[in-house]
Amino acid sequence: MRRRDMFRAGLAGAAGLFGLRQVKAAAAEERPKVAYHLSDVDKVNFVLGNIKNHYEGTGGNVDIALVVHGPALAAFKSKGISAAISGRFAGLVQQGLSPHACGNTMQGMEITIADLLDGFHAVDEGGVVKLAELQRQGYAYLRP
Repeated sequence: MRRRDMFRAGLAGAAGLFGLRQVKAAAAEERPKVAYHLSDVDKVNFVLGNIKNHYEGTGGNVDIALVVHGPALAAFKSKGISAAISGRFAGLVQQGLSPHACGNTMQGMEITIADLLDGFHAVDEGGVVKLAELQRQGYAYLRP
């Protein structure tokens, strides 16, 4: 192999390694993003458990949004809620959970954001629209 060809091969290899390092560094900096979809009231505890496990399994290195609509939203009303659900939910919000309440469901059930546990954000455009928006932003969609 001629000296010039060896130099070109070495230069190409170095450039490839430099590019690979940049890709790995960018991937390492990205936090995983997950959107949980909850509409079934009988799955509230199950989904909250999944979210807890998700935080534990990633060492908290994850952004999690919870979008609640339909019958499940009633389970998050602050009046009459069980201490277990309330405590579990508050702990998840402290870990970074971003809960969203469907505005259409709130209107249909005559619930205001003040009626819900602390931490909820009202989604005026609707829960399913929010889920699509989150997916467009790179959130993985989970519906346990």
